[in-house]
Amino acid sequence: MSKRRADIAFSPTDLRLLRVFRAVVRHKGFAAAQDELGLSPATISNHVGRLEQRFGIRLCERGRKGFSLTADGGRILDAAEALLRSVENFTSIVGSVKGELSGTVHLGMVDAMHTNRDVQLDKAIAAFVKAAPRVHLHVEIASPQELLQRLVDGRYGAILTPIEAHHPSIVALPLYREEQRLYCGRGHPLFGTRKGLSLATVREYPYVSRSYMLEAVQSHDEGFDHRATTSHMEAITILILSGQFLGYLPTHFAKSFVATGQMRSLLDRKLAYFDTFHLAVRRDERNRATLMLTEFLVETLKVKSIA
Repeated sequence: MSKRRADIAFSPTDLRLLRVFRAVVRHKGFAAAQDELGLSPATISNHVGRLEQRFGIRLCERGRKGFSLTADGGRILDAAEALLRSVENFTSIVGSVKGELSGTVHLGMVDAMHTNRDVQLDKAIAAFVKAAPRVHLHVEIASPQELLQRLVDGRYGAILTPIEAHHPSIVALPLYREEQRLYCGRGHPLFGTRKGLSLATVREYPYVSRSYMLEAVQSHDEGFDHRATTSHMEAITILILSGQFLGYLPTHFAKSFVATGQMRSLLDRKLAYFDTFHLAVRRDERNRATLMLTEFLVETLKVKSIA
């Protein structure tokens, strides 16, 4: 790499390259970022190379061992996140001065929400888009841990998460509760057991747990044989369908598998529980488009009272 430059004057090209770099880090590689960016891996690599030449530092390592950030790359990423969010907020402010909403809103959420028709997230999105047609909406699916971290560091403007965000910079509003039941797949030894099933027997079998619950084990997780871990409902579903694991799923998400005889729930009265979903934003959020989106989400999604 060439000698580091102390005088960096940013241009629109630099901002575009930083957005490419941010997407590469988010997806942990050039090939994985191509769908979001609409560019080939080779072009993405060239863009990151140009950014490295521009700054005179090595941002990331890539090769047979995979993709990884350098220490300098991590510092540049943090600065880029702050810069790009400032640019987006500036665009939003300019739009509001002109009497219109514009810029970008970054919304993060967990997976397996689309089958909950009581919540109707799609209606909230539709109402927001009609009210702010010039705003670019960027939506990502991530684990609850990633959602909170990306909200704290400014990558997301708002998140929908099943865990309460305990952080001084975050405000979390409970919206609704979602029932969770324990399921087994058709090939599981307990699938055909209808009578005499006990809690002790159920807890003898391999269980897939949610990684975001490991730090503070919940009562419904206690006593199980934890043999697999994941953050996503899609992955839990696959493990349950394998017939080798028990696991919790949202009732609405498992409904179609139960209807087709691929799954059944176990000991509903003893083991079913409710997750509370929260809408979380930063306390210092000033992006008007983000705040408007949260208003539509609250209006549409707060359909059940929280005890």
